[in-house]
Amino acid sequence: MKVLMLDPPQAMLDERRRLGLDGRDEMWDGVLHMVPPPGGPHQRGSTDLMLALGELAKRRGLVPHMETGLFRATDDYRVPDQLYCRPEHLSERGVEGADLVVEFCSPGDETYDKVEFYAAAGVREMLVVHPGDRRVEVYRAVGNQLLPVQAAAGGMLGLGTLGVELRTEGGALHLSWDGGSAQI
Repeated sequence: MKVLMLDPPQAMLDERRRLGLDGRDEMWDGVLHMVPPPGGPHQRGSTDLMLALGELAKRRGLVPHMETGLFRATDDYRVPDQLYCRPEHLSERGVEGADLVVEFCSPGDETYDKVEFYAAAGVREMLVVHPGDRRVEVYRAVGNQLLPVQAAAGGMLGLGTLGVELRTEGGALHLSWDGGSAQI
């Protein structure tokens, strides 16, 4: 269900902040998008993926983040499930650029509506994960766009930013990299 509220009561916004319900809210060109918290499979999958990729990212000089704001302007930011950025992209308000963003799809969410924003923010790759069946999609920067990457033989997709190959088989996401592997 989508709801548009032209002038939200300040008391409602203050109460959301007090209860910590606004941590995943996003601002799209000055329009507040109130994002609900992720469900169990979404959160568990995201945590497992972060545990697998976090150290790989650090070895490549990237800083892993979960649910951190990626800003283009004060009134224009998104909160991907994960992002991996260079230290120079860190700021007081969140992050001002990223090499990789990860979005776990939830029913009715706005994952695909964010692709243009991420491209404009200079994101090099975007990984989309479907938590139910662990199916994945990779988008890669080509010029000023993020375009879908076609899977290689056997359904293999690569994340160049981390040097990881991904494939879904038997309801599990298999990751492999030089010297290691993981299954989520």
